[in-house]
Amino acid sequence: MLKALIHHYTEGNKAKFAKLLGVSLQTISAWIARSTFDSELIYTNCRYINAEWLLTGEGDMLKAPTQEPTITNNPAIGTPYYDVDFLGGFNEIFNSQTTVPATNIIIKGFEKADLWCNVTGHSMEPQINHGDIIALRRCTLDDIQYGEICAVVLNTIRTIKILRRADDPSLLRFVPINREGFDEQEFPLSRILYIYEVIGSISKFF
Repeated sequence: MLKALIHHYTEGNKAKFAKLLGVSLQTISAWIARSTFDSELIYTNCRYINAEWLLTGEGDMLKAPTQEPTITNNPAIGTPYYDVDFLGGFNEIFNSQTTVPATNIIIKGFEKADLWCNVTGHSMEPQINHGDIIALRRCTLDDIQYGEICAVVLNTIRTIKILRRADDPSLLRFVPINREGFDEQEFPLSRILYIYEVIGSISKFF
């Protein structure tokens, strides 16, 4: 199973796969030798991975959208897409009464999303790439699934990271996937204004 993942995501290159997961090459070699792996790490970092296949080996390895994405100007259909960057202009969506969706996006599997918007930056590559659009669902601190990717609005910044518990319960760890030039940070819970679960991302198709 692990060899199939390495072949698909990095064309069999174990060093690149280790970099994708944020672990050492020795860790990958040890997993192969023991026929084991960290399923949480793989699920978090491997795009479109099928959780059922990962846990049981049954079904298809990948779970891609079953429908080609389409756009519509009918506000009653699909999920609204705002042509703003989460890291740059996201506040415009809620702080301006004149801001309206540029269009609506219809993609099967993303029905729970509240909205789509753009993403900039490279800290979550290769899972979320600069220029992708992301599907967001509003949640609360009590809803957080630690180890999952969230988009967070703090009082001074907006960021997209994997959220994890900190040793200090008043803080939250913000963990990037791309460790080259991006460091893990901790922020006080009191600074968080809004949290969104990142349901998924796709390359912009329009």
